[in-house]
Amino acid sequence: MSPAFSVGVYCGSRPGLNPEFAIVAQQVGTWIGQHGGQLVYGGGRGGLMGLVADATLQAGGRVVGVIPKALVEKECAHLDCTELHIVDTMHDRKRMMAERADAFLALPGGIGTLEELFEVWTWRQLGYHDKPIGLLNTAGYYDQLLDFLETSVEQQFLGDWQMGLIRSGVDPTSLLKELVQAAGMSPTPRLDEI
Repeated sequence: MSPAFSVGVYCGSRPGLNPEFAIVAQQVGTWIGQHGGQLVYGGGRGGLMGLVADATLQAGGRVVGVIPKALVEKECAHLDCTELHIVDTMHDRKRMMAERADAFLALPGGIGTLEELFEVWTWRQLGYHDKPIGLLNTAGYYDQLLDFLETSVEQQFLGDWQMGLIRSGVDPTSLLKELVQAAGMSPTPRLDEI
């Protein structure tokens, strides 16, 4: 059975300092799995990446991991993924993730997470795709980034319309629902939601 929707999630290969990051990663994966969805992510077992993947699997969802050969050992490839694709380069990884996802969501993470977020955002503004993009601002992690982006708008390096291409929020359930609906997909309702 094919998934109701597919979310590309970008997040840290480390857990981060604040325990709330791990809680939210698990909530994201659980919501995807409970609503008949598919997680598309970087294929690692560590950090927030591993937590979101494990939570999706435990909730009955599909997990598609995409990892470059060079990171199979470094990021401990998650061999329990429904599908695990080992690709040649980071470019191959990002392309495959973008193709397989209906929407994108960035959780807290480091330079890789930021790079992936900015790339799909750039692709969206250039019209390479029309998929919704979300930024989950757990525990204010992205507050300073969002402030900086507003400064970029004020300084006329970004337009309001470009900022409008990113949806940010602090509640994973609300943001996931919004992204999936904006992608034109319908999450499968859980029994307690019927």
